[in-house]
Amino acid sequence: NQLWEGPDTYWNSTNFLSWLYNDSPVKDVVVVNDRWGKNCSCHHGGYYNCQDKFKPETLPDHKWEMCTSIDKMSWGYRRDMVLTDITSEYSIISELVRTVSLGGNYLLNIGPTKDGLIVPIFQERLLAVGKWLGINGEAIYASKPWRVQFEKNATSVWYTSKGPTVYAIFLYWPESGILSLKSPIVTSTTQITMLGIQNDLKWSKNPGEDLLVYLPHLPPAAVPTEFAWTIKLTGVK
Repeated sequence: NQLWEGPDTYWNSTNFLSWLYNDSPVKDVVVVNDRWGKNCSCHHGGYYNCQDKFKPETLPDHKWEMCTSIDKMSWGYRRDMVLTDITSEYSIISELVRTVSLGGNYLLNIGPTKDGLIVPIFQERLLAVGKWLGINGEAIYASKPWRVQFEKNATSVWYTSKGPTVYAIFLYWPESGILSLKSPIVTSTTQITMLGIQNDLKWSKNPGEDLLVYLPHLPPAAVPTEFAWTIKLTGVK
C-alpha cells in the first residue's frame, strides 16, 4: 500500500512524528516529506513531494522535491525495459535545472536488479549527470532561487543565485551565438563568464534594453558540456 492511500491514523503518523522531532537521536537534523497519510500531500511536511514527478509552473512558497525515475515506466528494475523507456540525458539535466531554479530538490531514482546491481544504462545516465555537475555544479549546489526564475524564449533560460552572484542556465545554444537576457540589470561592475571557460565574455545592451552575451566560438571538443550551459553574472541586479 502507498502511504497516501490510508489516513494518518492508520499509519500512526502523528505519534511517530512526535517521537521523531522530540525524542529521536536525529531530532535536530531530521527532515520529512508530506507522505504521512491520505490528504497530507502538499499540506504537511518539512518539504513537499505533492505527487510523483511534480512540476510546479511557478516558485512554490514551501520547500519541495521533484522525485522521478530514469525508467519512465517503473521505480524498480524491469527485465523487459527497452531503450525508449529510458529518460534521456538531456531530459534529466533539464529537469534538474528547472527543479533547482524553482527552489526544489531533485530525486532521481534507479532500480537495482535482484542481485543489487545497477545496470549499465542507469550507470551511464548517472555518470552523465555527474559529469555535467562537475562543470556546472557551482550554479546548483547551495544555490537559491533568484528574483526571476526563468525566461521563456528560444534558448529556455533558468536562473539560480548564490549571494550576489546570478547564474543563467540556457538549454539551447542560440544560432546567432548571442544569448539575449531580459532580466539581469547590468552595472558598472558587471562581469560575465561561462562555467568551464576561463575568459570573460563580451556583452552589450541592445536598444530594447536586453542584455546581449556574446558566446565563445569554440570547436565542439572545447565546449564545456553537450547541453545546458551556465553563464555566471556578477555585478548585476
